[in-house]
Amino acid sequence: MFVSYASEDADWARGLASRLGRRGLHVVFDEWDVLPGDVGVHHTEAAIDSVACALVVISPASRTSPWAREEYAAWVTAGARRNLRLIPVLIGDAPLPPLAASRVWRDFRHVDGPGFEEKVDELVAAVRGETAPDGSRRSAAPGLQDNIAAAQPLPPRPLTPPDQPAVVLCYAAADAAYGQALAVQLRSAGLAVWSVADLKPGDSHVWSVQRQLDFATAVIVLMSPHSQESEDVTRMILEAMHHQRPFFPILLEGQRNYLLAHTWYVDARDGRLLREDEVGLLRDLDAASRNGASPDAMSAVIPAPTLRPAVEAVRMPAAVSLGRLDSYLAERNFAYADLQTTAIVLEAAGRLDEGWLSTRHVQRIPARVLARVDGVWADHTHGRQGWRAQAARCAVRSNRHADFLALSVACGWRSSRDALVPRSYQELTQMAGPGPRSAYYPTLRNPQNEPFSHWYDEWTSTVLAVHLRMGSGR
Repeated sequence: MFVSYASEDADWARGLASRLGRRGLHVVFDEWDVLPGDVGVHHTEAAIDSVACALVVISPASRTSPWAREEYAAWVTAGARRNLRLIPVLIGDAPLPPLAASRVWRDFRHVDGPGFEEKVDELVAAVRGETAPDGSRRSAAPGLQDNIAAAQPLPPRPLTPPDQPAVVLCYAAADAAYGQALAVQLRSAGLAVWSVADLKPGDSHVWSVQRQLDFATAVIVLMSPHSQESEDVTRMILEAMHHQRPFFPILLEGQRNYLLAHTWYVDARDGRLLREDEVGLLRDLDAASRNGASPDAMSAVIPAPTLRPAVEAVRMPAAVSLGRLDSYLAERNFAYADLQTTAIVLEAAGRLDEGWLSTRHVQRIPARVLARVDGVWADHTHGRQGWRAQAARCAVRSNRHADFLALSVACGWRSSRDALVPRSYQELTQMAGPGPRSAYYPTLRNPQNEPFSHWYDEWTSTVLAVHLRMGSGR
């Protein structure tokens, strides 16, 4: 590994490098490796192409040092270009810069004595990828589950499948104890499991999480008031929805997550782990996903949602839902914004559990809610996206299927009246683009319905109902 630092921090960096070397790591440190007459920049360039890991010491001095900033930029570029782990190490009173915010970092600020040695041991274990006796990664950053949203909104490099797709476990930091116990149970049952506890220092939060979710065999969401309020868990749910990963929600406390209201769930409010039959269901989901089962085939594995669930879904304040919609659109993350819009509409109509609505149900939605949602879309897209933009291309005048056909062509959801719409939500969103499809969003399509045969009729009904309500002006 390479240790990068500002000259003012040489004494501190030298002490860290020595401790890492004594613990068996091969450390590249310029004072030890650069010979008289060598050019420092050439030494760094050679290290960039040869080392597997770089520790970047971030301090008040490094933030003002031109050389340190150039070297940091070179390491960031290398980290995006190849599989290089870049671990920010904070010292002094340095604030958390964007470089560290997008990666799993280590905090050495105000640490000395035995505490310093413990921190070094943790860093070494993390670099080596060592695990704790319970099978969890010892390198997990405390509280990381609630810090992912602060990272860069887009991954720094193209997503590639992980070496082994896994069941992804999503939970808030407050539910970590149950999450870790559940991971041990599932691994003992032979399932591959991944959670943010498996992130290693230097990993890019967003890229790593998105990579696991996009290729997950199933997604377990621990539902609780903590996870409901967590922006990180919300984004993980939306990412998994976008790629139509099968969900396996587990209710720990409170009410069900409003984004998963139309999904079967396990009631574990008594603190129990999964029963044998529930582990068996998870195995079936895992096997079907690994075998590339189509949405139709998955319907034979995914339990149908309960029409009258024992526990209601939580009600999200409109200000929170609209705030999330606004933030997703500000990031240009149209898929998340689209899914959030569908949830807002269904919740306002009291139809979260059913996952769709009709012209009768849409009358329950206050006109101001629809107007505010449409306004947020219009504001962020200069009027090119939203229901009014869609209506300008093709006005809906009845709840007949012919009207939906015409609208879906105008919005780019299908190429012609005779063409089929994409079978999956992910395929549909991949069709979005500029020009003729500028009125593409929102689609009001609910991926949770798509494993079941009636999804198309329910989507049609929802779209026509909202457009008729918007057109009526009431």
